[in-house]
Amino acid sequence: MPASSHRPDTSVTVLGLGAMGTALADALLSAGHPVTVWNRSPARADDLVARGAVRADSAARAVAASALVIVCVTDYDIANTILTAASTTGDADRWAGRTLVNLTSDTPERAREAAAWAAKRDIAYLDGAVMVPTSLVGTTNGLVLYSGSRAAFEAHEATLRAFGPNTPFLGEDHGLAAVYDLGMLDFFYTAMAGLTHAFGLVGADGVSAREFLPFADIIFGILPNITTGMAAAIDAGTHPGDQGNLTMEAAGIDHILTAAKTRGLDVGVLEAVRHLTTRTIARGHGTNGFTATIETIRNP
Repeated sequence: MPASSHRPDTSVTVLGLGAMGTALADALLSAGHPVTVWNRSPARADDLVARGAVRADSAARAVAASALVIVCVTDYDIANTILTAASTTGDADRWAGRTLVNLTSDTPERAREAAAWAAKRDIAYLDGAVMVPTSLVGTTNGLVLYSGSRAAFEAHEATLRAFGPNTPFLGEDHGLAAVYDLGMLDFFYTAMAGLTHAFGLVGADGVSAREFLPFADIIFGILPNITTGMAAAIDAGTHPGDQGNLTMEAAGIDHILTAAKTRGLDVGVLEAVRHLTTRTIARGHGTNGFTATIETIRNP
């Protein structure tokens, strides 16, 4: 069977029915899988049960119901509590032959701790990160990252594609999915903060966000080439400043700061960037490009 096809014969359990857990269970049902669900508040399962899911009355029985168990809750403390309870009640062999996929977001360290917990119990374990909002889970734009047991990933890849066709396996270090997750969100949130601040800056002079957006889109359009060059420079450890050096760029940041302060705007985001460039220039990187700031980031 090709990797892109679903395995509707594979039973799946979903532990945790918040917004994301519900979206995951819904995608599995849409793909034709037998789905068992459990949530600490049982009523959260009502709509899924109406669609054909089976509601388990305990996490332990939910685990026992399926070969593939997915947990997706607020944090690892909650996940650990649920999984520990499911592993200490009743049949000690409940996890035999099963695979656990943890799609709870947290740090790489917590992912590796969870992997060690699973290894002690001979549980095949994958850690993962859902990189799209709930509305895109189960669509062609769905993206979920995985790391950990390669054998477990290959055995269940077809089923996991119910969440979307983009299912990159990043490696056997269980923490890698969290590493990529945090890196992508680091970029996302700082970029959103910058864009929001830009809207605030132009808005102070009467330019609406809608009017400014086409010009912001020009910046988005040139980012792919810029980021490709940045990645190459950082990996090579060289930071050429021939297209724009850090001293020049710091002066540009100062102009934005002056304008923002004059307009009474919060400048915390800009001051953080300026502080980063100031320290990097002080280390002798004034003639280098912006990627030289990685030296300060790595060695604050």
